[in-house]
Amino acid sequence: MSNHMKQFKYFSIAFLMILISSFSTWAQYPPLAVLKYGGGGDWYANPTSLKNLAQFSNEHLKTKIPLKEAQVEVGGSQLFQYPFVHMTGHGNVHLTEQEAKNLRKYLIGGGFLHIDDNYGMDPYVRPQMKKVFPDIDFVEIPYSHAIFKKPFPFPEGLPKIHEHDGKPPQAFGLFYDGRLVCLYTYESDLGNGWEDPEVHNDPEHVRQAALKMGANILYHVFSGSH
Repeated sequence: MSNHMKQFKYFSIAFLMILISSFSTWAQYPPLAVLKYGGGGDWYANPTSLKNLAQFSNEHLKTKIPLKEAQVEVGGSQLFQYPFVHMTGHGNVHLTEQEAKNLRKYLIGGGFLHIDDNYGMDPYVRPQMKKVFPDIDFVEIPYSHAIFKKPFPFPEGLPKIHEHDGKPPQAFGLFYDGRLVCLYTYESDLGNGWEDPEVHNDPEHVRQAALKMGANILYHVFSGSH
C-alpha cells in the first residue's frame, strides 16, 4: 500500500484531514479521483482535465498532488481513500440503492464530491442525488461564499467557460450539518476548461479562469474549510 493510501485509508473519521489545519502541513497528497457511475453516461469525459488541475494547483498553491488521476467506483470501498472526487459527463446517471448509501457515507464522513455538468447531466443528477440525501435539496451558493474568495477571487461567482443554452453559470451545493459536501457546477463546464489547450482551443484567459476556480475548490477541500 502506498504512503498516500495509508494516510487516507478508510477515513470515515473525517478523513484525518480534518485534523490538518492548512496546506503547508501536508507531506503528501492523494490523487484527484474521477467517479465511475452507471446509467450509460460518459463518466470518462475530459480525460486530461484532472491532470492539468493537479498541475496548476501544484504550481500555484504549492500542493504535491500526483498528476495521474484515480478512477473510483461509486459503490466501492476505494472511494474512501480520496478526499476529492470529481463527477462529470453528458447524459444519464444511475445510482443503485447500495451506491447511494455508500456515497452518503463517504460524504457524511468528510468526503467531497464535485459534480461538473459537461452538458446534459442536470435531469439525471438531481434525482440521483436525492437518493443520497432525501431530505436535502441543492441550494444556489452565494457569491459571498468562501469558495469564491480564495486563493483566487471570483466576485461574480462561477466563471462561464463554455456556452450551451445561453444560461448563466450557477454553483449549487448540498450542505450537511452546515458543511458543503457536494458542489454542483452547472452551465459553466469547468472540466472542459481544465483540459489540454488544444482540445477545445479556449482563449487562455478563459482556461485560466477555469483552472483558478478549480484551484479554489481544491483549496476549500484540502484546507478542511468545507
